[in-house]
Amino acid sequence: MPTAPASRTKSASKSARKSPLKSAAHPAPDAAADLRRETDSMGEMFVPADALYGATTQRAVLNFPVSFRPVPQAQIEAHILLKKCCAEANAELGELAKDKAAAIVAACDQLLGEFAQPAPFGMPHPRMRHFPIDVFQTGSGTSTNMNVNEVVANVASQRAGKAIGSKDPVHPNDHVNYGQSSNDTYPSSMQIAGALLVSRKLVPALERLAKALEKKAKEWDRVVKIGRTHLMDATPIRLGQEFGGYAAAARLSVTRAKAACAALASNMPIGGTAVGTGINAHVKFGRTVCAKLSKSTGVKFVEAANHFEAQATRDCVVEAHAHLKTIAVSLTKIANDIRWLGSGPRCGLFELSLPATQPGSSIMPGKVNPVICESVMMVACQVVGNDAAITMGGLGGIGSLLELNVAMPVIAERLCESIELLANASTMFCEKCLDDLALNEAEATGTVEKSLMMCTSLAPVIGYDNAAKVAKEAFKTGETVREYVLRNKLVEPKQLTKLLDATSMTKPGGKGPGGG
Repeated sequence: MPTAPASRTKSASKSARKSPLKSAAHPAPDAAADLRRETDSMGEMFVPADALYGATTQRAVLNFPVSFRPVPQAQIEAHILLKKCCAEANAELGELAKDKAAAIVAACDQLLGEFAQPAPFGMPHPRMRHFPIDVFQTGSGTSTNMNVNEVVANVASQRAGKAIGSKDPVHPNDHVNYGQSSNDTYPSSMQIAGALLVSRKLVPALERLAKALEKKAKEWDRVVKIGRTHLMDATPIRLGQEFGGYAAAARLSVTRAKAACAALASNMPIGGTAVGTGINAHVKFGRTVCAKLSKSTGVKFVEAANHFEAQATRDCVVEAHAHLKTIAVSLTKIANDIRWLGSGPRCGLFELSLPATQPGSSIMPGKVNPVICESVMMVACQVVGNDAAITMGGLGGIGSLLELNVAMPVIAERLCESIELLANASTMFCEKCLDDLALNEAEATGTVEKSLMMCTSLAPVIGYDNAAKVAKEAFKTGETVREYVLRNKLVEPKQLTKLLDATSMTKPGGKGPGGG
């Protein structure tokens, strides 16, 4: 795998002259004609001739050959949208010439329109080649902020018929970044990306999941089966009640996802610039940008009440991701129960038949596994891991230091990944498992009469100790509770029929802990 320039003691510009593009994102070109010469505040840099970014971005590409994972597309799009709204706000507030602002807005609209075109399935979007900086970069995200500034400026140059890199009619710092700092734009775009992913992808996916489970709960509400606690036989429960519990968890997940969105959207750092004081920005800049973001997206974004807190911490993301982690935990409960209920087909519970999606074994012919459930549960493992990374990144002394958090790129990446994974896994779970999940009614209902815990409804009549004796003796003799009680004439047959009515045990007022 390509590595960073060998010498770290020489300047980046000298390294670039020796090996202009020694990075995974951009292999070294075959000819000098493939390059253009640019400068930034640190000096000269060679950049791919057709790249829309400039010298500062190329310097970062060379500096951070770590994971070879770029900043997520969702955040790049959010950052471009933020730049558009910033330009509009600056023009409205009289801080930026209207022609400059219009050029920035047009460039942003072009980029967002290009990103709206779907990429080949499972492949990076072609336009992401212009946003190549590694996630593990400067902790403030300055490299990515400048990457976006340079790309927007160069698209504006192209649209004006000027050369890429000319910084005409729009300069990346003086115009695209006007009234802004990486320190308020990067955390803001992180929150925009998260809020939009939650509202547009995760909430709809979870609502679909809830509806699928509610449908099964309604269809199967008549089916009385045996409940299990500690994986051991318990009192009867209706399959509809069991799935109703799963549906309620999915509904709560929708509520939690909306809470995550609110946590991200209600504390926007934009307007704080470098350290939260708002230096070089109009006093109304933050609220104006948030109003334009809200109008553009349909999500209500609100300027932070205290910019010093908003920029010095990532507590709002830690809070939001805690909701995502809870959603992941809920999904594991549902997926794991369903794979248990579908275990078999001859030596397990097999109350449910899971759709067969692929061969389950390379050595055991005909074996089918609960692979969709397993996939969902692995997603949850990753989300829990992401929560740990985000929490660590938010800790004082690690990410949050005095006036700025310096672990933002990894926090943002983990946040976006968790939302995408949960949304995709929920959709997959519905399409590949829940929609065609089938009931094996004979298996589900056939164990109710055999359960020794049917004796629970006898306890109010013959006492707990005697009921326990019934269970133990029936187990020894191989009888059902009904058979043992009738043989020993412990309860009158008519009363026993009423006491051992499994359906009544599942309804409010039913005897024993299975009631209600």
